[in-house]
Amino acid sequence: MPFEEMQVGSCLKVSSKSSPASVAGAIAGMVKDGVPVEMQAVGAGAVNQAVKAIAIARGFLSPIGIEVACIPSFADIVIDNEYRTAIHFSIVAHAVHGVTDISAE
Repeated sequence: MPFEEMQVGSCLKVSSKSSPASVAGAIAGMVKDGVPVEMQAVGAGAVNQAVKAIAIARGFLSPIGIEVACIPSFADIVIDNEYRTAIHFSIVAHAVHGVTDISAE
Protein backbone atom coordinates (compact mmCIF):
# COMPACT_ATOMS: atom_id res chain seq x y z
CA MET A 1 0.00 0.00 0.00
CA PRO A 2 1.59 3.35 -1.00
CA PHE A 3 0.40 5.10 2.16
CA GLU A 4 -1.01 3.99 5.45
CA GLU A 5 -4.78 4.07 5.34
CA MET A 6 -5.50 3.25 8.95
CA GLN A 7 -9.20 3.34 9.73
CA VAL A 8 -8.72 4.77 13.19
CA GLY A 9 -11.60 7.21 12.91
CA SER A 10 -11.00 7.36 9.12
CA CYS A 11 -7.64 9.09 9.58
CA LEU A 12 -5.29 8.75 6.63
CA LYS A 13 -1.64 8.65 7.66
CA VAL A 14 0.46 10.36 4.98
CA SER A 15 4.23 9.96 4.72
CA SER A 16 6.87 11.68 2.59
CA LYS A 17 6.84 8.58 0.37
CA SER A 18 3.06 8.64 -0.17
CA SER A 19 1.81 9.07 -3.72
CA PRO A 20 -0.28 12.27 -3.78
CA ALA A 21 -2.49 10.81 -6.53
CA SER A 22 -3.22 7.69 -4.45
CA VAL A 23 -4.02 9.73 -1.36
CA ALA A 24 -6.20 12.04 -3.50
CA GLY A 25 -8.11 9.03 -4.78
CA ALA A 26 -8.74 7.89 -1.22
CA ILE A 27 -9.89 11.39 -0.23
CA ALA A 28 -12.23 11.62 -3.24
CA GLY A 29 -13.67 8.17 -2.60
CA MET A 30 -14.32 8.90 1.06
CA VAL A 31 -15.91 12.26 0.24
CA LYS A 32 -18.19 10.66 -2.38
CA ASP A 33 -19.18 7.99 0.17
CA GLY A 34 -19.99 10.67 2.75
CA VAL A 35 -17.22 9.51 5.10
CA PRO A 36 -15.51 12.25 7.17
CA VAL A 37 -11.89 12.62 6.04
CA GLU A 38 -9.04 13.29 8.45
CA MET A 39 -5.36 13.17 7.50
CA GLN A 40 -2.22 13.23 9.59
CA ALA A 41 1.34 14.03 8.50
CA VAL A 42 4.62 14.21 10.44
CA GLY A 43 7.48 16.14 8.87
CA ALA A 44 7.83 18.63 6.05
CA GLY A 45 7.89 16.01 3.28
CA ALA A 46 4.74 14.33 4.55
CA VAL A 47 2.92 17.65 4.89
CA ASN A 48 3.96 18.51 1.32
CA GLN A 49 2.50 15.25 0.00
CA ALA A 50 -0.71 15.76 2.00
CA VAL A 51 -1.24 19.28 0.64
CA LYS A 52 -0.61 18.09 -2.93
CA ALA A 53 -3.13 15.28 -2.39
CA ILE A 54 -5.78 17.76 -1.23
CA ALA A 55 -5.21 19.89 -4.35
CA ILE A 56 -5.44 16.82 -6.62
CA ALA A 57 -8.60 15.61 -4.84
CA ARG A 58 -10.15 19.02 -5.41
CA GLY A 59 -9.44 18.59 -9.12
CA PHE A 60 -11.19 15.19 -9.05
CA LEU A 61 -14.25 16.45 -7.18
CA SER A 62 -14.94 20.00 -8.40
CA PRO A 63 -16.06 18.94 -11.92
CA ILE A 64 -18.83 16.86 -10.32
CA GLY A 65 -20.01 19.71 -8.11
CA ILE A 66 -18.17 18.96 -4.86
CA GLU A 67 -15.81 21.54 -3.42
CA VAL A 68 -13.28 20.58 -0.73
CA ALA A 69 -11.16 22.59 1.65
CA CYS A 70 -8.99 21.72 4.63
CA ILE A 71 -8.64 22.90 8.19
CA PRO A 72 -5.09 22.31 9.47
CA SER A 73 -4.20 21.95 13.14
CA PHE A 74 -1.39 20.61 15.31
CA ALA A 75 -1.62 17.23 16.99
CA ASP A 76 0.67 15.74 19.62
CA ILE A 77 1.21 12.05 18.90
CA VAL A 78 3.43 9.24 20.15
CA ILE A 79 5.58 7.29 17.69
CA ASP A 80 7.91 4.60 19.09
CA ASN A 81 7.41 5.94 22.63
CA GLU A 82 8.50 9.40 21.48
CA TYR A 83 6.31 12.51 21.43
CA ARG A 84 6.05 14.14 17.99
CA THR A 85 4.05 17.00 16.56
CA ALA A 86 1.91 16.17 13.54
CA ILE A 87 -0.12 18.34 11.25
CA HIS A 88 -3.73 17.19 11.22
CA PHE A 89 -5.96 18.06 8.27
CA SER A 90 -9.76 17.97 8.50
CA ILE A 91 -11.21 17.85 5.00
CA VAL A 92 -14.56 19.55 4.58
CA ALA A 93 -16.75 19.13 1.50
CA HIS A 94 -19.83 20.91 0.24
CA ALA A 95 -21.91 20.85 -2.92
CA VAL A 96 -21.42 23.63 -5.45
CA HIS A 97 -24.68 24.89 -6.92
CA GLY A 98 -25.04 25.20 -10.68
CA VAL A 99 -22.51 22.49 -11.59
CA THR A 100 -23.86 19.45 -13.36
CA ASP A 101 -22.29 16.01 -13.41
CA ILE A 102 -21.11 15.58 -17.01
CA SER A 103 -20.76 11.83 -16.54
CA ALA A 104 -24.55 11.56 -16.04
CA GLU A 105 -25.30 12.83 -19.55
